[in-house]
Amino acid sequence: MRFLARTLRRLITLLIIIVLAFVGYYAYHLHQDFAKVRQFEPIVVRELEANGIPEYKDLAMAIIYTETKGREYDVMQSSESIHGEPGMITSSEKSIKAGIDFLAQAIKQSRAAGVDIWTAVQAYNFGLAYIDFIAQNGGVNTVELAELYSRTVVAPTLGNTTEQTYVYRHPIAFLHTRRTLYVNGGNFFYAPIVQLNQRLMRILG
Repeated sequence: MRFLARTLRRLITLLIIIVLAFVGYYAYHLHQDFAKVRQFEPIVVRELEANGIPEYKDLAMAIIYTETKGREYDVMQSSESIHGEPGMITSSEKSIKAGIDFLAQAIKQSRAAGVDIWTAVQAYNFGLAYIDFIAQNGGVNTVELAELYSRTVVAPTLGNTTEQTYVYRHPIAFLHTRRTLYVNGGNFFYAPIVQLNQRLMRILG
């Protein structure tokens, strides 16, 4: 019995060490990614102030992390909103200016419509028309409403009229017990993912 007890304790200790090592490794890489995103903070602050929304610095930084982790020139994935297609922006400064201009529009339109800030964030992914949709459906963004909009508006508009889906692996998706997104339907988990990343950046960034 003593041998079994010692063996069990050793196995539990080993398991704890493995878990801590994994968590430490993951936290280290998150910190490195956050540091990469932080290099854009001066431009972000400047553009937020120019748009009259300086209080949303953490949110804008979290959007950059969510979009590209700062690893591409178009750090806020602004090309499609400006040029109608990806890959047309080759300057991080131009990307941030365009991205924050759009975010400011979404925030101001959300305020006027009386909806929550996460509606504005989800509209960064879906487009500004999403704000009116939420205003007509309770005024608060939810994954359920975002999924409905993705399926019935975004995806069909972009050619997916058969509700075709693809597997999507992200902790937020697992928390909501959903495993797929709609082809051409944007990401209806976008707002909670940005919210999670904003919290992680405050802790580890």
